[in-house]
Parts: sequence; C-alpha cells; structure tokens
Amino acid sequence: MRHIFADHLQHLRPHSPKAHYRTAVNSLFGVMGLIFATWASRIPDIKQSLGLSDARLGGVLFAAPLGQVLSIAFSAWLIERCGSRKAVILSMILFGSSLVSLGLAPTTSLLFAALFCFGFTDNMLNISLNSQAVGVETLYGRSIMATFHGMWSLGGLAGGILGAVLAPLGVKPLVHFCLVFALSLAVLAGLRRWTLPRDVRLGKRAADAGPVSYKPDLYLVLLGLIAFGSMATEGAMYDWSSVYFAQVIRPGEELVRLGYVACMTAMVLGRFVADRLVGRYGVTPVLQLSGGCIAVGMALALLRPRLEIATAGLALVGFGMASVVPLCYSLAGKSRKVPTSVAISLVSSLSFLGFLACPPMVGLLSHLLDLRWALAPIVLAGVAIVCLAPALRRLHA
Repeated sequence: MRHIFADHLQHLRPHSPKAHYRTAVNSLFGVMGLIFATWASRIPDIKQSLGLSDARLGGVLFAAPLGQVLSIAFSAWLIERCGSRKAVILSMILFGSSLVSLGLAPTTSLLFAALFCFGFTDNMLNISLNSQAVGVETLYGRSIMATFHGMWSLGGLAGGILGAVLAPLGVKPLVHFCLVFALSLAVLAGLRRWTLPRDVRLGKRAADAGPVSYKPDLYLVLLGLIAFGSMATEGAMYDWSSVYFAQVIRPGEELVRLGYVACMTAMVLGRFVADRLVGRYGVTPVLQLSGGCIAVGMALALLRPRLEIATAGLALVGFGMASVVPLCYSLAGKSRKVPTSVAISLVSSLSFLGFLACPPMVGLLSHLLDLRWALAPIVLAGVAIVCLAPALRRLHA
C-alpha cells in the first residue's frame, strides 16, 4: 500500500507541464469533496436546528440533486463555449458561496433554495473538473481517473472528520462553512494557472463531423445506468448515514458520524488502488467487485445494526462505490462520437437521477416503514451493477 501512495505523492512536486495539470486537478477535486462533505457532516445539526422530521428533511434534500440534474445541459454548454478551465474557476467560487448560504438559511423554504444552488454549482464543478481530468488522463496515456476521484474522497474524509470535531465543540454551521469557503478560495487562487489551458478533443468536432451530437448511444446509456446505481448509493450515504447511526445504532453524539467517516475512508483507499486493479484485471471485474461490495456491505449494516458491524458494512459500501463513477466518467469522456463534456454530461444525466431520487425516497419510506427498510433498496443497486457490468465489454467490442 505504501508504494501506491508514494506514486501519488510525487505529483505534489510537479516537474513537467502535465504534472502541474495533474497536481491542480487533484487539489481541486480534494477541495470539491471537502465542500460537499462539510455540508453532509452538518446535516444532523441543520435538521435539529430547524426541527425537521425525516420526511420533511427528505423533501428538503431533494433540492440539491434537483439542482445537479438541471445544471447538466447548462454546464455542457458553458464548457463548450468557454472551455473547462474558465468553467472550473467560476463554478468553484459559486460552489463555495452556496455552502455559506446553507448556513444562513433560517427557514425550510430558504434552505431548499440554498440547497438547489448548492447542487447546481456542485455539478457545474463536477462536469468541468471531470473534463479537465479526462484531458490530463489522455496526456498520461493510462488510467488515473480513479486517483482524481480519490482526492475528492480524501477531501470528503477531511470534511467529515472536521465536522465530527467542530460539531461537538458547539461551532455553528455558518462559521464552519465560512472557514471552508475561505480555504477553497485560497487553493483556487494558488492553482488556477496550473489548470489545463485547452480541452483535449476526443469526440466529434463541428469542423470535420457536422453538428455536435447530444444523442447517447447504448454504450453511454449503460454507463449511465451503472453510475445510477452507485450515485443512488452515494446519495443515501451522504444524506442518511449519520441519521441512520443517530436513530438506529444510537452510539452517542461523539460517534454518530462514525459510519460516514468509515464509508469515506474506504472510498479513499478504494480509489487510490482502483487504477492498479483496472490495469491488472480489467474494467468489468472491478465493476462487478464494486457492486458486490455495495450489496453485501449494505445488507450487513441493515441486518446487524450494531456499532462495529454497521461501521464495517458502511466501510464495505464505501469501497464498492470507489471505482464505479470514475470508471464510468473516464469511459464516457473518451467517447469519439460526442465531445468529452457532452459525453460526461449525458452519463451524468442518468447517474444523477439516482442521486436525485434516492434521498427523498429514503425519507418517504422511512416515514411509511422505518429507516432500515428505507435503505434496503441500496442492496438491489449493488446487485444491478454486478449484472450490468458484463454488457459493457460486449457493447465496446
């Protein structure tokens, strides 16, 4: 394991233009994960301060993935018009600003509006930064996409730990959010000139292939469906893992975020080893392993709701989520039928439906049944990934 991390740490000392690009993209992915996890780690505090029930919280949480889905077409247009570099800079500033607005929201309706903006700018940054990542991966000529997403998870882990430290100390969410926003601006100011200046064009171009196609083929649809299962799982983990521990496991305030932190830690480890696993075993076996981990881990956490077992189960879920979305984005971004940003947007359109539907669905089912049954469909999502992955090889052949 040590030599794997050493390989990634050497890029903190860039010695060539492409190494500068990789360092910048790695760092910005980390900041994006930090911002998102900062919000996720304080959901229980926001829920308590506004007096929200599970069902009401589920309805409010619907705003973020709704904003993410509605930003997809705009993000693709913005990148095609201005380039991913300018889109990254703009969306990073707006994403951090929307985090602060979450801490300022005094009512449920204003929190919904702030979450919509948070989700909209989050996916703007997601699509533009993944477009940069595909370009850098192309320059390297080998799989490094999972590493970029590993930095997102590392930032998410840092955000979860920071939230677990600050919340018991009584630090208000607004103060916490402002500190993270200031940090994101500092990182962006230092690395903006290291971002990839021009996008790598792998898809059709208007000059030599007619009008740009926005129509997905069956291969992109399948990638979107596989990512759908993983994103549905991620949505449930980000929004409901801490609530599940608080209401079902009941370990005490100091351990209520343990499952979330375990999940994010496993995602970090999984994403830093995923590229090597793909190089050794191929995409399909890695995707099937990932789906199996999601199904088994979630079933374990739900069937045996004890602190140690549930924590181990969510860690297994995190390891399963690690590879799926990076591999789907990487494969989509290398499509030669449509431009990179458009292909990633098309896959995002399908995958974020899972992120859109899952959190409010969990809230509704929790209200009708209980939270354990509400999270049970995640097991089926993992099984679906296992079953769908082999079709990628046949379609790509």
